[in-house]
Amino acid sequence: MRRRKIMKKIITMISILLASWTFLAFNHGQALADTETPVVTLGGSLTASQRQGTIDTLTQPLNGSNYQTITVTGSDLVKYLNPSGDNFTTSSGVWSSAMIQKTSSGSGINVKILSYNGKNNITTITANQYKNAALTAGITDANIYVTSAVPIDGSGALAGVYAAYAKNGNSLNQEQVNAAQDEINTLSGITQENKDKDGYTDSQLNNAVAGAKSQMAKVGNNISDSQIRDIVTNQININHLGDTITNEQKNQIVNILIEIRDSGALKNSNFKQQAAELSKQIQAGAKNIFDKLNTPENRNFFQQLIDSIVNFFTSLFK
Repeated sequence: MRRRKIMKKIITMISILLASWTFLAFNHGQALADTETPVVTLGGSLTASQRQGTIDTLTQPLNGSNYQTITVTGSDLVKYLNPSGDNFTTSSGVWSSAMIQKTSSGSGINVKILSYNGKNNITTITANQYKNAALTAGITDANIYVTSAVPIDGSGALAGVYAAYAKNGNSLNQEQVNAAQDEINTLSGITQENKDKDGYTDSQLNNAVAGAKSQMAKVGNNISDSQIRDIVTNQININHLGDTITNEQKNQIVNILIEIRDSGALKNSNFKQQAAELSKQIQAGAKNIFDKLNTPENRNFFQQLIDSIVNFFTSLFK
């Protein structure tokens, strides 16, 4: 009798586990199905001809696969970009457009700016700046393609990416979106200020920021302002920007990373991995630059230095 009761309990537990597994698997599959369909975001100011040309440009990487579209208007710019200090209105024009495509776990954030009729019309924001902003906003494992039918800075494309996430029921944390917008404005401004200087590239700056995010994540959400400043100093040196980045620009980077910490971005368990993956992608995309910078002597010295600092701070919190 006792054995029969035990067997009955075991069978009941197995039944519950199987039912739970079926429920979770079904819902997990639904979530993936929602996010796997690429979303094309189209600027609301495009003419009918430009709209079709934009769709043709953005969907080329899909090779005929299905996609869905949403239109991005001035209202979206107000909703997603104004909280960080921009001054868009509901009547603001939107021409830059994007497509976001979810990818397998661990693949990181990939961004490619596509030419429209043979011309790159995104005048201000670089692919690496889009990548860093997407990471800060909470986007993970995605291919993002950006284009514009007319010369434009590219803000509308990023608002479209945020809207695309909301469409699939994955609304992003507004504080992280605000930090992402402040970051993209800061980094694009620094690049504009240094664009004619020898020894400076946008890739070095964004690699330094991605590296700093990765090191911050190792310490955790309780990382102090002074720790962030030390990490930024070392990342600037590792990327050989010490003679280029001014103290004011350095302070801007530190302040942005403090804002990113305060936004709660570091609490995301994927943040560290995505930041490390982003750094690898930036270096691979500018291999000719980083091959010259990352000589064994340079890398060994600076990497050992930053590793020792991070390990010290990490041990304090343990």
